[in-house]
Amino acid sequence: MAKVIQSFRVAQGWLRRFEHTSAVLGGLPAKFAAYIPDSSAGTRLPVCYWLSGLTCTDENFSQKAGAYHAACAHQVALVMPDTSPRGAGIAGEDETYDFGTGAGFYLNATNGDWAKNYNMYDYVVSELPALVEETLPVTDRRAIFGHSMGGHGALTIGLKNPDRYASVSAFAPICNPMNVPWGIKAFTNYLGSDKETWKQYDALELIKTYKGKDLHILCDQGTADNFLTGDVNQLQPLAFMEAAQKAKVHVTFRMQAGYDHSYYFMSTFISEHLEHHASFLHAAE
Repeated sequence: MAKVIQSFRVAQGWLRRFEHTSAVLGGLPAKFAAYIPDSSAGTRLPVCYWLSGLTCTDENFSQKAGAYHAACAHQVALVMPDTSPRGAGIAGEDETYDFGTGAGFYLNATNGDWAKNYNMYDYVVSELPALVEETLPVTDRRAIFGHSMGGHGALTIGLKNPDRYASVSAFAPICNPMNVPWGIKAFTNYLGSDKETWKQYDALELIKTYKGKDLHILCDQGTADNFLTGDVNQLQPLAFMEAAQKAKVHVTFRMQAGYDHSYYFMSTFISEHLEHHASFLHAAE
């Protein structure tokens, strides 16, 4: 059961924030936001699930992405979960921005104290959609997209569960976390030292052997992204594209000149992503 904690009229619809007790997150309270455009009486809408990046909550996308008019125009609902459990009380949980609170990496932790609560993969794939589809006027037609760590989540979750999603997209995704500092830190702590277990949460590794349906994967990457052009490439888009080409998996990966890693970038192209998802979400209705 989810209770409404805030409600806002936005564009031609309603944004509501919910709180509920999450079983897969170890019984902790969890928040998510949902935007439901106005629709014809009795009409249930398909859902685009948005996964945010490091340090974010359910509110960043809601406040900064500028997605509401496009969601209304294309008649898709938006659901925005948090990026990690909150308040597990694990030592080290709140010490750095790129691990622990706000940095769940959309995986199921298996290592140490993290295994009880840090199960964002099961939360996004199973628990949250079941709750949303029971509570809100939506269908079980789903797309998934996200930014940075959330782009990593969208790609890996889509590639692992192609029957659950009509389409996948990402902004500046962490494409090969096994080989970059953000991912190495998170995977070592959440999953342990056996790197074979890391591959199940690495989009580059997953796409190498992908044999499922066309997920209509769309990615946008800004050429002025400081995590792309700095001393350390945290994102690895070129390596991901090379792997996709070798595997003959279709991916549309667009390099957008001059854009950085921020919501200014995402807000510029968010309507294109929602149009992209809507074309597949409504096609099978």
